[in-house]
Amino acid sequence: MSDIEHAGAVAAEEIDPLALENQVCFALAVAARSVIAVYRPLLEPMGLTHPQYLVMLALWQHAPLSVKDLSGMLQLEPATLSPLLKRLESAGLVRRRRAARDERALAVMLTEEGVRLRGEALKVPPAVVERLDMDIGELRELHGALTQVIAAAKTAAHTPSSPA
Repeated sequence: MSDIEHAGAVAAEEIDPLALENQVCFALAVAARSVIAVYRPLLEPMGLTHPQYLVMLALWQHAPLSVKDLSGMLQLEPATLSPLLKRLESAGLVRRRRAARDERALAVMLTEEGVRLRGEALKVPPAVVERLDMDIGELRELHGALTQVIAAAKTAAHTPSSPA
């Protein structure tokens, strides 16, 4: 193989840093949309959207919660969380009340119907695992890797850019 042929073979093997299929952001975006699509038919009979399901998961685990704490836990801005809570309250699943200790703070608590819905929701995680047809160990590894990506991205977002 001549030097020119060798250089061409090496260049062909190089990874294009701008190729769509090489972008982590693209893979994460498609994976998120695809997995949420798996949840959709499981949540619809319960009357929940995926973001509402995440709110309910947090409340089933930690209720009552202040809107501020719930916002932090879900990593959502309060302005994004507020309409979700309003819809869940209209559906009779949660109540929002001024906190006894601090009248400025809103507390979110589950209603009896919200507590009852947890029983139905227990069917969701195993159904998702079954529909994904992936080993639970693989999913746990993926969760761990994604948790690391989230932490790294948060750190990077708060690190000043250095001049190029």
